[in-house]
Amino acid sequence: MNKEILGTGLDGLVGSRVVELNPQYEFINLIYPQADITKIETLETFFQNSTADTLIHFAAFTDTKAAWEQKFDTNSPCFKVNVEGTKNVAQLCKKYNKHLIHISTDYVFNGQKNVPYNENDLPNAMEWYGQTKAMAEKIALDAGATVVRISFPYRKEFPLKVDFIRGYINKLQSSEPLNLFTDQTITPTFIDDISHGLDIIIQQKPAGIFHLVGSSSHSPYEIAQEVARIFNLDSSLIHPSSLEKYLIDNPTARPFGKNQSLSNQKIKDELGISMRTLTNGLEAIK
Repeated sequence: MNKEILGTGLDGLVGSRVVELNPQYEFINLIYPQADITKIETLETFFQNSTADTLIHFAAFTDTKAAWEQKFDTNSPCFKVNVEGTKNVAQLCKKYNKHLIHISTDYVFNGQKNVPYNENDLPNAMEWYGQTKAMAEKIALDAGATVVRISFPYRKEFPLKVDFIRGYINKLQSSEPLNLFTDQTITPTFIDDISHGLDIIIQQKPAGIFHLVGSSSHSPYEIAQEVARIFNLDSSLIHPSSLEKYLIDNPTARPFGKNQSLSNQKIKDELGISMRTLTNGLEAIK
């Protein structure tokens, strides 16, 4: 009989691939509305009846634009799901002795650092989504969890949600222009590598924070150029734009960090996990 793993958000872009690539586990997804993470009373039965010793918490309010419109509202869906939901999950994991693997994000940082962020850097999010995820991280860490930050995930195909790489491919295949920042740095991450890394984390249950992200960082403009090269698409459709100019021209817009890149050195050194570069990841989904 396969080992049971509890999870939230296991039907999403990343979580569903984790399930697909790890058949050695029997995943039990806590699905809304039967299991509503903002209402702890809907969760307890699942914990009581499960033999799992681990829960992977993917579920989150991730619409950054909508989150910005809800900023500082502790009654908003963003706060209730990301903070109160995580608090409920962490509380029950502690009560029923299940190790919590909490999935977080690069958005916990403000993007002002000149080099990739590492796990020792303190969260200092500049927008509401990132702030709620930073609050959730603290709750999870206080409960003894493993906090796993991921960044700009992409995969071969997922019909329910278009990831950012697939969005670039679709536009270029449709001969639509792409205007992309040259002065922002992000870390694209191949979801199959996240799936493999989480298997190791499930087995080892390390405490603390880990960046489970790709091994190269680029501007969105550079990423699209590499997509065009590998998929043999028209790179003349890709036009450079400036984040700095965008923020000046749109002073009330949701803030963006210039450097959202994360270092994955810790997972290599401590857990022996290797992650693909952008080029290698794109070649794998071609």
